[in-house]
Amino acid sequence: MQFLVYILAFPLLWLISILPFRLFYLFSDFVYFLVYRVIGYRKKVVRENLALTLPHLSDAERKQIEKKFYKHMCDMFLEMIKTMSISPEEMEKRFHVTNIDLVLDYAKKGKSVILVASHYASYEWLLTINPKIGFKGIAVYKKLANPYFDKLIRNIRSKYNTEMIETRKAIPTMAQNQRDGILSMYGLASDQSPKLDRIFHSMKFLGIEVPVHTGAEMLAKKYDLSVIMVKVKKVARGYYEATFLPIADNPKEFNDFEITERYLNEVEKQILETPEFYLWTHKRWKHRVK
Repeated sequence: MQFLVYILAFPLLWLISILPFRLFYLFSDFVYFLVYRVIGYRKKVVRENLALTLPHLSDAERKQIEKKFYKHMCDMFLEMIKTMSISPEEMEKRFHVTNIDLVLDYAKKGKSVILVASHYASYEWLLTINPKIGFKGIAVYKKLANPYFDKLIRNIRSKYNTEMIETRKAIPTMAQNQRDGILSMYGLASDQSPKLDRIFHSMKFLGIEVPVHTGAEMLAKKYDLSVIMVKVKKVARGYYEATFLPIADNPKEFNDFEITERYLNEVEKQILETPEFYLWTHKRWKHRVK
């Protein structure tokens, strides 16, 4: 059954990917209508998250953010499909890195790094930076249940020579690369809610005390990896700008959880500045600390 679903869906995904951008975003508007107006996908979760974290805004203001978020979410997920066929030249126009020199400096020093990112703006197109960074690019991800779609997603995300590894393989991969002297950049999305058996720290995130992921910090200290953050900004529909920000050059010198809090404080600033580009459909605040 999983294979049948895949072979039925793949031609449609390919057709979507080759649409000219004008038609592509018209199709995204149609998807938005279905997802938001007809299906109401996770609308209750989104509204609860917005009310919980943005109580200073009026209902009308939060409703506007909600609508803008769903439009952006549809764009973003379809843009991942667009990666199947988009040319490197077109991608270069649409996803611009403002300070790639910061990353190249780490490569010149021979220092592997952990890149922490959030589910904000275009975290899918972020993988296209790999040819520019001077490192072996490795993205840690959660495997999909459908093996055929999992392979498709890995192929899409690996188009720019990014190696995709499952979460459980992160530590063995880092250890092996360190032994082999392979200069690497490990990308981790570290802003969502951790599993209950992986909770080591909590902090206030958008005003709510919640458990937070600490894996990036722990790995950075274990393998002496510098930590940098990437902030992605949506400058226009289909156009993004990424900026790197140093978080910790010598992680072992930081107090426990200080690196994690530095990173999430930066994520919070970005969300409060333009909240509609955050992924509000996740149940980020489901395990609130009383």
